Amino acid sequence: MSSLEIKSKAFITDNFLLESKIAEELYHSFAEDLPIIDYHNHLSPQLIAENKPIANITEAWLNEDHYKWRGMRANGIDEHYITGDASLEDKFLKWAETVPFTLRNPLFHWTQLELKRYFDIDSILQTSSAASIYKEANSILKDKTPAQLLEQMKVEVVCTTDDPSDSLEYHQQIRVLNFYTKVFPTFRSDNLFFIQQDDFFNYMEKLGKSADIEINSFESLLRAIDERIHFFHLNGCRLSDFGVSGAFTIVDFSNEEVALIFKKKLNNEALSDVEIDKYKSSIFIYLGKKYHEKNWVQQFHLGPIRNNNKRLQQLFGADAGCDSIGDYAMAESMSKLFSELDATNQLAKTIAYNLNPSQNEVFVTMLGNFNNSDIAGKMQWGSAWWFLDQKDGMEKQLNTLSNLGLLSRFVGMLTDSRSFLSFPRHEYFRRILCNLIAEDVKKGLVPDDIDFLGKMIQNICYYNAKNYFKFN
Repeated sequence: MSSLEIKSKAFITDNFLLESKIAEELYHSFAEDLPIIDYHNHLSPQLIAENKPIANITEAWLNEDHYKWRGMRANGIDEHYITGDASLEDKFLKWAETVPFTLRNPLFHWTQLELKRYFDIDSILQTSSAASIYKEANSILKDKTPAQLLEQMKVEVVCTTDDPSDSLEYHQQIRVLNFYTKVFPTFRSDNLFFIQQDDFFNYMEKLGKSADIEINSFESLLRAIDERIHFFHLNGCRLSDFGVSGAFTIVDFSNEEVALIFKKKLNNEALSDVEIDKYKSSIFIYLGKKYHEKNWVQQFHLGPIRNNNKRLQQLFGADAGCDSIGDYAMAESMSKLFSELDATNQLAKTIAYNLNPSQNEVFVTMLGNFNNSDIAGKMQWGSAWWFLDQKDGMEKQLNTLSNLGLLSRFVGMLTDSRSFLSFPRHEYFRRILCNLIAEDVKKGLVPDDIDFLGKMIQNICYYNAKNYFKFN
């Protein structure tokens, strides 16, 4: 395989992505030093609670990073070095070999930002520098716990992603440890919806045990859900999430119909697509009302098509990094769900994220239909997500939100990451935001009032989220 070698000085300078003096002032004076509220990610609460260093950069950086896996596959790297049983060092070396080929992919920027912020490494990661960077990074990581890495990035709040049946034992341990970073659970409801799958019986048993309720009817399922929401709330949860692949469908149903549908499932009878949709719709409505009752924020991550590569799924399992953008219809079901909840004044604060960029305007205008005086910016169109989490995607999200909503009320960035080394993505977002606003100043599109603009930027980067979520 041919290799590329970059013979260049460091490019992650103090003014990286800042294209004018105005952008520099906005970033350095207003955004740079703010704490981080990372209200959606997939970090392991167990690793935080155990409070032990993740001593190897491959484990901290590569082992669950689907972005890097996809880049390595595109570069022709054998799966042995990606999800296989190659040594940690060999996997790192293969990633280093790939990095020069990622030029103009956000992976190139993220890689160098993370090396700079966590390890003060300016050298570009590539084959010639890989061995020394591997050694230098590991020498630092051997003394750094996950909690210390989070504190280093001024991460004030982390919200993990947790199944309703979770014991939350690690969150309880973390709270006692009194770290700088507060770690809260998020009620991820996905498994409640998989009634069509054979494993649904096993999940109902697991959920029932966690709630100390035998689930033998739809009514007992709802009682178990109530119990778990109450338990999560007592343990600091203030957010829910939904992220099932496929179309997001809301249909009409009656409670009597759904009770019979659930009974059919318990009797191992086949369900029609219509019955499955009625069951799922009832769960959406029920959960939405409970979230409003608890004053939680409900999140909807909508639009992926998952596990496309069946060969890799069989080799590695789910989450092999073979997900992509789907092209499902979303508008009518969002309208039906939000309108149903709003009609009885039971619509919780809501954040919806789209993965298909062709639906940018669809999402922001649909969410705008349901704002009210409960709180400014109640209905949030979420930050550029997953494949859109890059410079072009962020700029498009910020511009569309500016055109069709209120950018000034936006609750800002999140990592959606499994890595403790991903938090410079907040810096990436903040630099892009400051540069975007500065360009408007240069064009005479907004007032040249640095203090006013700086305050708005601070709100977007930190204070809006702090006020919106109200973590304790």
